[in-house]
Amino acid sequence: MSLAKQTEQALPEDKKTLRLLSYNIQSGIATTRMHHYLTQGWKHVLPHAQSLGNLGKIGHLISEFDMVALQEVDAGSWRSRFINQAEYLANCGQFPYWYSQTNRNLGKIAQNSTALLSKYHPSEVAEHKLPGLPGRGAMVVRYGDKGSDLVLLLIHLALGQRARLRQLGYISELVNEHEHVVLMGDLNCRPESPEMDILFKNTRLREPAHALNTFPSWRPQRNIDHILVTPSLEINNVRVLSHPFSDHLPIAVELTVPDSIQLSTA
Repeated sequence: MSLAKQTEQALPEDKKTLRLLSYNIQSGIATTRMHHYLTQGWKHVLPHAQSLGNLGKIGHLISEFDMVALQEVDAGSWRSRFINQAEYLANCGQFPYWYSQTNRNLGKIAQNSTALLSKYHPSEVAEHKLPGLPGRGAMVVRYGDKGSDLVLLLIHLALGQRARLRQLGYISELVNEHEHVVLMGDLNCRPESPEMDILFKNTRLREPAHALNTFPSWRPQRNIDHILVTPSLEINNVRVLSHPFSDHLPIAVELTVPDSIQLSTA
């Protein structure tokens, strides 16, 4: 585990409105048609000329946000030219703090990771392995002092429903340890699915808006990328951004946190 600080940056200490974004970036691969999964599948194991340009566009997009959750990030392998994509995007978007959790280490072939990019300094970052086959994890990111803290849970769930049921059961316990919680990520299921129904019944998490389709990016028909919040967080705006730099579209939310939560930039 390593929390890396890239640059010194002063942000308003009294700022209580936060802009959050969750994005499955597919390792910088801009899939724009269904048949690209077959014809461009080689890009998942080999470097390609468009990857850095695509990452640069993503970096520009996310720069306006305060905290960003990324899925399908490569932490440095052959396909990414051994560039840690979380660090690269942190530099592009001018995020002072970044953290990368590698969940599936395939050596030089791929380093499948989730990542946090943040303009505020987390007071704690912890990683968890999720139930099921190896390769799925969760990050618990805390801002502020215990008892009056904001907690982000960054996740990327399994493709199979049975595994997701177990994973969301585990995540429910993490959520219930805190009052002010945001769950962000690619959950690979819709809000009306049985596993999401269990999550909503077992926690106070709710989805700020419905029918925000994010997948596939070229013709969004499924809402499988989510930002869920507990009732103590006031939602001002939630939207899907029409920026097809991946096979998913990013989802963004603007929220107001209670005055008791102290956000720090150092």
